[in-house]
Amino acid sequence: MKPFDILVAGEINPDLILTGDVMPEFGQVEKLVDSASLTIGSSSVIFACGAARLGLKTAFIGICGDDVFGRFMLDEMQKRGVDVSRVILRRDGQTGLSVILNRGVDRAILTHPGLMTELQASDIPDSLLIQARHLHVASYFLQTKLQPDLPALFQRVRSLGLTASLDTNYDPSEQWRGFDDLLAVTDVFLPNEAEAKSLTAAENIEEAANRLQVRAETTAIKLGKDGALGISKGQKIHIESIPVNVVDTVGAGDSFDAGFIYGYLNGWGLEKSLRLACVCGALSTQAAGGAAAQPTLEEALKFL
Repeated sequence: MKPFDILVAGEINPDLILTGDVMPEFGQVEKLVDSASLTIGSSSVIFACGAARLGLKTAFIGICGDDVFGRFMLDEMQKRGVDVSRVILRRDGQTGLSVILNRGVDRAILTHPGLMTELQASDIPDSLLIQARHLHVASYFLQTKLQPDLPALFQRVRSLGLTASLDTNYDPSEQWRGFDDLLAVTDVFLPNEAEAKSLTAAENIEEAANRLQVRAETTAIKLGKDGALGISKGQKIHIESIPVNVVDTVGAGDSFDAGFIYGYLNGWGLEKSLRLACVCGALSTQAAGGAAAQPTLEEALKFL
């Protein structure tokens, strides 16, 4: 038995979520919004909290500042059962922040990266990796110092007997370069529909799925309210989502990822893992913020 089921290597930043009439007007126009909340942010952290909520023993490595935002994030992660003892604190740096202008089913995001870009593969020693069964990496395009050595890190992970998953999030440059080597050593790839089509230069999701089938061992494509499409070892399965009253979609994809990886690590088949993932993603949208409505395993299983 290893101390951890999952090690997450990722970025650390809170989200400041503004909800209501959030379209700004310049010219020193002050507008009132319906609500404002400082919540857990970053794709990696929301995933880690979702995994811990499902009962997976979860550890996190990343870099943040010894400041208000950094301490807020570490406190919230610990409250949710995520081990943060390996997080690197830098007194000379500033924790990043995302301001989310939320209009319910759509949102705009303004991000100050701060230290979100600073984690490197060399910060993740073998002595830490061997304590976990699985490594998860998200926000590939924000973690610019991790990018160059990520294929080698995933190869190192495999040599130590771990599996690895990747959620790239969207490429702001829309270039989608450097994925041939990386996906070849990725056990589980977790894009959404737009990312899957952009990465494969496909016109539709079926074409994207066919192209990804030969590039990663298992791929689970998030389709939002339309559920998910899974591809693994010749199987291709589409799963519908469940109906919910959507309050906030922030972090829904990361909660989906946590559900899928729970099934994957527990030896579930593709269909059952996709069903749990869809339930976790849907239920997470019922409160503001990415982690507030994440389900326990017991809560999620009621919908399977």
